[in-house]
Amino acid sequence: MKSILILNGPNLNLLGSRQPNVYGATTLPQIQENCVEKADILNIKIDFIQSNHEGALIDALHGAKGVHDGIILNAGAYTHTSIAIMDAISSVELPVIELHLSNIHAREPFRHKSFIAPVAVGVIAGFGPHGYVLALEAMVAHLGQ
Repeated sequence: MKSILILNGPNLNLLGSRQPNVYGATTLPQIQENCVEKADILNIKIDFIQSNHEGALIDALHGAKGVHDGIILNAGAYTHTSIAIMDAISSVELPVIELHLSNIHAREPFRHKSFIAPVAVGVIAGFGPHGYVLALEAMVAHLGQ
């Protein structure tokens, strides 16, 4: 059975109450529940982690090697700032899908640059919480299950 790590970065623990006009009213536990339901349908295993700390996200990426077959990463603002996360993705040699709830290309110019996209197999942005389900489907297709 394929295993996918869903890794969430800073401020995503506040979903549902943080800028609902941008990120929607769905909470991170609700997104996790949707992912668990989709994983059952896809016959895959998932782990779901959230941290506000860059080092903890890097540790989770390192820990995925040899455990998971792919990673779905919503790195939040670290997408636009963290060369360290980019290097960690390159180091673990696992397929990564970059994920965003909002369409980062329709927002402030500083959000248009991603350090993750060059080392990701793809990017999903702008579909709100449904993006997580799309990312799971895309990763399963990428892995060839």
